[in-house]
Amino acid sequence: MNKISLLLALGLLLGGCARKATPVVSTKGPGTSVAVAEPTVRATNTSFLFLNAKGKAQINMKGNKQGANISLRMRRDSIIWVTAGLLGVEGVRAVLTPDSVRVVNKLEKTYFTGGYDYLSKLLNVPVSFAQMQAILLGDYLPAPAGTTPTITNEEADRQRVSYPLAGVLVERLLQAGTGRVQQMKVSDAATQRNLTVDYTDFKPLEEPGNLPFANSVFIQAQQPSAGAVTAAINYSKVNVGRERLSFPFAVPKGYKRQK
Repeated sequence: MNKISLLLALGLLLGGCARKATPVVSTKGPGTSVAVAEPTVRATNTSFLFLNAKGKAQINMKGNKQGANISLRMRRDSIIWVTAGLLGVEGVRAVLTPDSVRVVNKLEKTYFTGGYDYLSKLLNVPVSFAQMQAILLGDYLPAPAGTTPTITNEEADRQRVSYPLAGVLVERLLQAGTGRVQQMKVSDAATQRNLTVDYTDFKPLEEPGNLPFANSVFIQAQQPSAGAVTAAINYSKVNVGRERLSFPFAVPKGYKRQK
């Protein structure tokens, strides 16, 4: 499937030394995420059940620029729903669940149904539902079990946390005070491929605690064969809470399946 369309659809579109550690506390049940396991990591994650956001995305791939209006809906730990289009006409719709990826491209009358191995191959980095959710929400994802992260205290009391994951290095820069992810990097020194996500324009969410949420996200993927691909996402509206959302997805008749 057209890489630009898929990136639009997915939101790549489509982690003071003396300060006391304040790890994220999570409980079991709907609307909660995996707790931050490292007690010295000062990360604060979102905890709402549903998210509904709208905005604009600008993709630049080899000088080819494409803009789109995007809509993002999410039920935590369950489903991610993304649409992208222009002038009120939808072009691409994607639905991600913990074990499947479905994309319909109305511009090319094609669709894709499969697993995360396809996305991992396309983006050249390991991809899972939990990782996609963390990227979109700007949340911290703990190191794999048995892996001890490297924690560096930087200027202005920010933390840089890094750990290896499936042959690549994952790094997250945490804001001082809020504990929110300010930047995430995924790099593969052997192949010189890397992915960088910068989070800016933080605004408080209308939920208990008024947690800051990044309304602007800039993504850059770099690889020797294709050069740099960038995506700038700016949200104009972000609503969260426990109000249920719908996640419609259907493949029109006559569409060709992509492998």
